[in-house]
Amino acid sequence: MKYRTIGIDPGTRREVSVLSLGAMLFGSRTDERTSFAVLDRYVEAGGNFIDTSDNYAFWTDDSQGGHSEALLGRWRRSRGVGDEIVIATKLGARPLAPGTGYVDNPEGLSAKTVREASERSRERLGVERIDLLYAHIEDRTVDPRETVEAFGELVAEGGVGLLGVSNHAVWRVERARALAAAAGLPGYEVLQYHHSLLRPRSDVPSDLFPEGSLGAATGELLSYLRAEPALTLVAYSPLLTGAYVRDDKPLPPDYDHPGTPARLAVLREIAEETGASPNQVVLAWQIGGELPVVPLAGASSVAQLEENLAAVDLELTPDQRARLDAAH
Repeated sequence: MKYRTIGIDPGTRREVSVLSLGAMLFGSRTDERTSFAVLDRYVEAGGNFIDTSDNYAFWTDDSQGGHSEALLGRWRRSRGVGDEIVIATKLGARPLAPGTGYVDNPEGLSAKTVREASERSRERLGVERIDLLYAHIEDRTVDPRETVEAFGELVAEGGVGLLGVSNHAVWRVERARALAAAAGLPGYEVLQYHHSLLRPRSDVPSDLFPEGSLGAATGELLSYLRAEPALTLVAYSPLLTGAYVRDDKPLPPDYDHPGTPARLAVLREIAEETGASPNQVVLAWQIGGELPVVPLAGASSVAQLEENLAAVDLELTPDQRARLDAAH
């Protein structure tokens, strides 16, 4: 396994594996026995960066979520896991009632919610401190200063280590970080966005993002990362839930544009050259890139995890990397 540092402050920064394990469906669609087997193998391979959320996976049974955090808590206790494993979780997108969702009824990012939701997450996970806590989605009903101060209080009290943000407009990330800096408070240091070799159209509106996607790592976000080298991008859904390798898994409609076939063609060429799978090439492209990117990939079986782990040691040549970057 290889590692990179996230965070700047010596009191909160952590060394994490370059491949993060997504636990979104653990305890729901992925049963406990399989989830434990995947977690055990990941740790055995040197992995130490596990990602979850307080709302995972509410959509599987029309609940409010919490399945994943609760399973991770049971796994930690059964294995005697301590703070050597970095667990990241999120708040803000948990439905306030069963049968609702984060578009129509999210918990939001008020000071009250931030405190209460983080306490519930700590209880489910069985930890005294959340290593990395994200603001999961935007809450434009709350003054960003209130959210920034609430997160800062949790860090000052020792209940949270690093802070992160996901699915926010870049201008709102920068505004929150500026507010934190001006107040002498800790700011967001880890950004979690959808990022893969294929890029979706960013102008397609959705219920959550009427202006177009705010959840994808656009050129603007990547430019922001280049200008702020202390930040780290955690790239969720890097493998497009199997679309690179499964004929029965079509790409979402927002990938239907002229750049997609060109990038897929180069990906397949390089997979053939390296003897690796397309998934492994995509992960290796992220891990070894110029910008600090940690791919966040889930696994519903140990076999899937093994394929992902093998990408850590796949070294792409400068020519291969340049061809992947240039295809459009």
